[in-house]
Amino acid sequence: MSLTLANRTLAWDWYNGTIPKNVFLEDEAYLETTYSFYHYRSRAVEGLRVGSGATVYLGTMFDVGPRGRISIGRYALVNGAWIICDRAVEIGDYALISWNVVLMDSYRWPVDPDARRLELQRAAGRARKRPAGKIPARPVRIGRNAWIGFDCCILPGVSIGEGSIVGARSVVVENVPPFTLVAGNPARVIRQIENDEHPALT
Repeated sequence: MSLTLANRTLAWDWYNGTIPKNVFLEDEAYLETTYSFYHYRSRAVEGLRVGSGATVYLGTMFDVGPRGRISIGRYALVNGAWIICDRAVEIGDYALISWNVVLMDSYRWPVDPDARRLELQRAAGRARKRPAGKIPARPVRIGRNAWIGFDCCILPGVSIGEGSIVGARSVVVENVPPFTLVAGNPARVIRQIENDEHPALT
């Protein structure tokens, strides 16, 4: 990782931004652009950690609230995902997150229609138009060596088990067991992934 420590910039970056001070990039981690932090507001001691050899490509957005924390494991690849995090999002080692995936640990807006309408009215008067209500956040966890297909949405509180695959354009509303293929809206189990299809990792 060619990080200019003096000003926390990326030598190749097309965007004139910096890496926040509470973001940590381990050896050989790659971040394509600081534009990924346009919506980043975490004030946690460690708001984001990108593991050794992990890759974060163009189009990935870290939409992280003040108390949010994201961890990306070793050699994971995130390609153009939108990560909404008000509490915790964990992406395991060797995980593959395809383009246009949404990982969200919070809905941010009230589910109740009356409360939502009131919050929308209040947000109209704010400069950044963000909701200010305290909507509960539930951590999202993507297991080691899991693969999330393009255009998927992983909803609050969901854990994707180690070695599992989520088919393209699926909406995942409940936990996925390890070594399981799921797909659909809502996502349903298609089949188990056999041992000989999934070589062991070190």
